[in-house]
Amino acid sequence: MASAFGKLVVGTYVEIKRSDGRIHQAMVTSLNEDNESVTVEWIENGDTKGKEIDLESIFALNPDVAPDEEIAPSPETPPPPTPTCVKVNKIAKNRRTIAPTKNDTPSRDNRVIPTRARPPQPQQPEPAPPPPSQQPAQPTQAQTQQQLQNARRKSNCVKEVEKLQEKRERRRLQQQELREKRAQEVDTTIPNYEIMYMIRDFRASLDYRPLTTADLIEEHRICVCVRKRPLNKKELAMKDLDVITIPSKDVVMVHEPKQKVDLTRYLENQTFRFDYAFDDSTTNEMVYRFTARPLVETIFERGMATCFAYGQTGSGKTHTMGGDFSGKNQDCSKGIYALAARDVFLMLKKPNYKKLDLQVYATFFEIYSGKVFDLLNRKAKLRVLEDGKQQVQVVGLQEKEVKCTEDVLKLIEVGNSCRTSGQTSANAHSSRSHAVFQIILRRKGKMHGKFSLIDLAGNERGADTSSADRQTRLEGAEINKSLLALKECIRALGRNKPHTPFRASKLTQVLRDSFIGENSRTCMIATISPGMTSCENTLNTLRYANRVKELTVDPNQVMEGGRPNIHTVNQLDLLDEEWLSISPQRDDLKLLCEQNEEEVSPQLFTFHEAVSQLVEMEEQVLEDHRAVFQESIRWLEDEKVLLEMTEEVDYDVESYATQLEQILDQKIEILTELRDKVKSFRSALQEEEQASKQINPKRPRAL
Repeated sequence: MASAFGKLVVGTYVEIKRSDGRIHQAMVTSLNEDNESVTVEWIENGDTKGKEIDLESIFALNPDVAPDEEIAPSPETPPPPTPTCVKVNKIAKNRRTIAPTKNDTPSRDNRVIPTRARPPQPQQPEPAPPPPSQQPAQPTQAQTQQQLQNARRKSNCVKEVEKLQEKRERRRLQQQELREKRAQEVDTTIPNYEIMYMIRDFRASLDYRPLTTADLIEEHRICVCVRKRPLNKKELAMKDLDVITIPSKDVVMVHEPKQKVDLTRYLENQTFRFDYAFDDSTTNEMVYRFTARPLVETIFERGMATCFAYGQTGSGKTHTMGGDFSGKNQDCSKGIYALAARDVFLMLKKPNYKKLDLQVYATFFEIYSGKVFDLLNRKAKLRVLEDGKQQVQVVGLQEKEVKCTEDVLKLIEVGNSCRTSGQTSANAHSSRSHAVFQIILRRKGKMHGKFSLIDLAGNERGADTSSADRQTRLEGAEINKSLLALKECIRALGRNKPHTPFRASKLTQVLRDSFIGENSRTCMIATISPGMTSCENTLNTLRYANRVKELTVDPNQVMEGGRPNIHTVNQLDLLDEEWLSISPQRDDLKLLCEQNEEEVSPQLFTFHEAVSQLVEMEEQVLEDHRAVFQESIRWLEDEKVLLEMTEEVDYDVESYATQLEQILDQKIEILTELRDKVKSFRSALQEEEQASKQINPKRPRAL
């Protein structure tokens, strides 16, 4: 078989013909005996290219490397003289090269050496008798050889074209069969069935290891986990796609659909890692087991525990914290509120805690637009103040003593019925406030421990800061600010920072004692929607949770100073002390926005500052108005005494005039002061409106 390659060896340079008709040199890199072809390589535009070419095409362009030695006469024929030998060789070559002209697409058997076609060999020379003289035959042989080479080149070109056509037709048939097969497998009425196929193919390559009850519960000071809910009825009706995959117990993958410039659709798979990841088949009991349950023991050890549910409206926050919904009715016994209360009463019966003689109390309040309302006292408005020891007190908040889990369920039902809600694009019954349910342990009247369970407002409402409606703007601004402040307070807790910016929002101000102290633990449950229509909000939720967790992944790195932003950490030292003494709240807000420059634009900071000033002035105006109202009652009593005095016959006219003038002076002074404050308050309203029109919020970068 090696003789079939003639003079071809690895490293030989030969002429080859490209599919576009070009002819250039290439080096032989391998000889393929199985299909009688050679592999060649060449360098083009700095890149090494190669292809496989059959021997016939090589010999057509390179006759000097053809196997001349194998075309010797058959042993059956007697050896003729030398001139005759040359002539027979010529005839044998002619027979081998003319064969393709009888058939445009010869088989490989037609390309082998002539020793394989021995039977017809004696009859072949008859139609072409040798000329009488060798000298005049030389030009004829040269012409014949040139014609044969032309014929061979033409047949190779046709053969290449036919090969290309055959491959093209085969490829078209395969693609058509694949399309028909897919059309039979899936309902093509699904709007994004191409994306669905991409996601399905990607998931088929994954190794699934979901979280189970057999997995160990790890101890975390700050625990961040993610929970995915199933597609709801609305999403199923509109044939929305599930773009969230949870392949293991701590990994969440988002398949974000993208489109190229040429309108080709593709997937951008983004991966996030947290402490725990719960898929759509996980129950509330399972979530509670890994998140809030480890925190219950903390409050018995004189600690502060906090558990947040964070996410887009309709992603399952209230379901996780409050319990299962059946229509508009909620089964509170299945929520984390009730499950935590159940374990608190179980631990009270343990011998080492029973001797402490602890009482259990519960509070339930909401924070809406920077104002606090008691959900257990007919939604009474409360005030948040700092006492002389810098302890935050919620003035007037009622604590209800509870003896069993059923008492807790009743309080939760009462509070949920009063909670502020509204309609958004994501949910017809959307929570517009932060609901805070606290389980407090007291020993002889003093606080022993506190467990705060918070159902946060929908994070997409934080984007409503440019709305035409002032109430919606204030709602969005407060939610946006409180979520940023919450993130920074958890950062400060994880890094043991000397300063926690808890005054930046009412939510973190109320929860101040949960972020300060060595025995404080926090858990955040980020709830996400699986639908493709919610992909942007889902990514924002995961980025927020990732920003919280990335600071606690490697404590050694934090200790070495490699992770934190030194500029951000030292911002407190750079602030003006006069600014600090004027308004600690503004200082915390400024620090908060500087630590989140990638999310808060200068215009948005100005807007937050205007809103904070507006809320402060509103509280001051209301307080002064109440004081004026109480003073007016006293004025009425004094004026009544003066009028009664004038009914006497010999009353002192000078005393009457003096006292009346004093009353009027007091009225004018107090009312003028109140009027000036109201004017300033109206100016603040206009500034807030102007600031809202100039907002250019920066989009959060992908982590």
